[in-house]
Amino acid sequence: MSLLKQLFLAICLFLVVAFTGSFIAGVESSREQLISQLRSHAQDAATALGLSMTPHVDDPAMIELMVSSIFDSGYFASIRVVRIADDSLIVERSTEIRPESVPGWFVELVDLQPQGGDALIMRGWEQAARVEVLSHPQFALAKLWDSALGSLFWLLLCGLVSAVLGGWLLRTQLRPLDNMVQQAQAISRREFLTLPRVPRTPELKRVVLAMNQMVDKLKTLFAEEAARSEKLREEAYQDSLTGLANRRQFDIRLSNQLVINEQHPEGYLLLLRLNDLGGLNQRLGGQRTDALIAALGDQLRQLLTLPGRSQWLASRNRGGEFTLLAPGLNGEDADRLASELSEALNSLKQTGASDCDPVAYIGIAAFRPGEQSEAVLSRADQALAQAQSRSDRCWERLDDFTTRPTQGLHDWRGWIDDALTQGKLQLYFQPVAECAAGTLMQHKVLARLLDPAGEAITAGRFLPWIERLGWAARFDLAMLEHSLDHLTRHPQPLALSLSAATLRNEQDKARLLDALNSRKDVAHLMTLEIDERHLPPPAELEALSQAIREAGFNLGLQHFGGRFSLIGNLTHLGLAYLKIDGTYIRAIDQESDKRLFIEAIFRATNSIDLPLIAEMVETEEELAVLTELGIHGAMGRLIGAPAPWGSK
Repeated sequence: MSLLKQLFLAICLFLVVAFTGSFIAGVESSREQLISQLRSHAQDAATALGLSMTPHVDDPAMIELMVSSIFDSGYFASIRVVRIADDSLIVERSTEIRPESVPGWFVELVDLQPQGGDALIMRGWEQAARVEVLSHPQFALAKLWDSALGSLFWLLLCGLVSAVLGGWLLRTQLRPLDNMVQQAQAISRREFLTLPRVPRTPELKRVVLAMNQMVDKLKTLFAEEAARSEKLREEAYQDSLTGLANRRQFDIRLSNQLVINEQHPEGYLLLLRLNDLGGLNQRLGGQRTDALIAALGDQLRQLLTLPGRSQWLASRNRGGEFTLLAPGLNGEDADRLASELSEALNSLKQTGASDCDPVAYIGIAAFRPGEQSEAVLSRADQALAQAQSRSDRCWERLDDFTTRPTQGLHDWRGWIDDALTQGKLQLYFQPVAECAAGTLMQHKVLARLLDPAGEAITAGRFLPWIERLGWAARFDLAMLEHSLDHLTRHPQPLALSLSAATLRNEQDKARLLDALNSRKDVAHLMTLEIDERHLPPPAELEALSQAIREAGFNLGLQHFGGRFSLIGNLTHLGLAYLKIDGTYIRAIDQESDKRLFIEAIFRATNSIDLPLIAEMVETEEELAVLTELGIHGAMGRLIGAPAPWGSK
């Protein structure tokens, strides 16, 4: 029972006891007063009769007349006149009338008996007779009944008003307790909220101030650690002049992209090198050359802001050399991208940023998972050399491996539309386990698309086409429906990724939330994951998190790379966990800078008790380092490869 109910019941019990005692005391006081009045009334009547009858002591008729006249007033139970000499009765009048307006149980309860009085009738100095008068209690009972009813109604009214006011006062005074309960529950969901209103009650005020102080300290600690992690990431993986990734980050991403993984698509690497950098330094000076390099970095950064390019990476390797890693890009789009980029470079020449023509050369090299990074870079260098030897354009594309027969946009459109319409999606599940104990935490839901021949196509091949067709939100809803149906049959925790398109479009987001609200029965078993690389603005992210959690589902962040500034106020989101991008996990046992970076992320998230899960754990040595660092969970081929549910 809640404290509010306990206090309210205590107040009600106190009021009942107090009002009952007051009522009984009031009725008893009125009863004693009425008894005294009845006794006085009887004595006064007897004295008056005795004095009136003295002159007529020997006239029985007159005595009877006088007795009848006073008895008929109705206030007496009996009047008797008795001779003293022989106790003979001269006159007697009595009645048995009972009060009709008073319940019998009340008459028996108060037990108000007739009260008597007597007086002597003298004959000279001789006592001739005695008058005995009994007052009838009927009027006293009626008055006592009316008085009791009035007191009862008044006390009930006072009790009701007191209960209502007491309940309102209690609820008002204890509302800070409800707020503190909500605050504590929010902390358990990893939401660190402060209470803006401080209660006036000293005891509650101290508790609220202590809770707010604790939350503020946690926020401050998290902010400090997050800022330290951001600074470490910038120093280790970001170029200071352009703000793009540095060579170290590029090497890590390229090696990670070439790992065979069903979510890693083929793509192209663009290698861009400024023309005559040394001459530019001599002719324009170092400051203008740095401005040119920064402008080129801005051009590449703008390319990454377009839809469908959240997984691309632009970096500055050294001097005037840049790279653009574009997974999921096909040959035709690579040519178009190179043409657009060459036009943008020409605009730099027109503004006087460079005096070379062309401003830069571009080499384009294809890559696919399973290759060595050295082979891809060598191919890009070869393409760049061929571009420098051309006179008609400043770029060259080089593909020197034989790929499987390619399908065009029309083929993919038909296959994907058929798969989404007819439910030709095959779910694959990859386990996620605790690093230390190895206990299974959840399964990550992945998808395979069945082509017309019934062959399962990995996500790395069809996801770029889904984004190109603008069907990412449609694919998310299909995956969600299949996953929820799977949970109905197999109620075990799952994690499902959401695309950027679903989060950007309000209608798609509304359809997603409607689907979630319709399946609250299995909500606690599913965690929806969003990618750090395509987060909505902080305010929209917080609203989305609130809506998902109100539907009963959990929210997690995947492919996290330590960029806390993109998330906004992480302490308000109530995330279930963060999944660290596999880029920073690969070979962590051999590269100390990655270990330092993960330690910084762990310190920041540990301050708010937010679990970390490592992606793409491939070796026992990597898992051992993660366990030593305190990372909560891991996923990857070491833990388990994706497979259909029945084969697990």
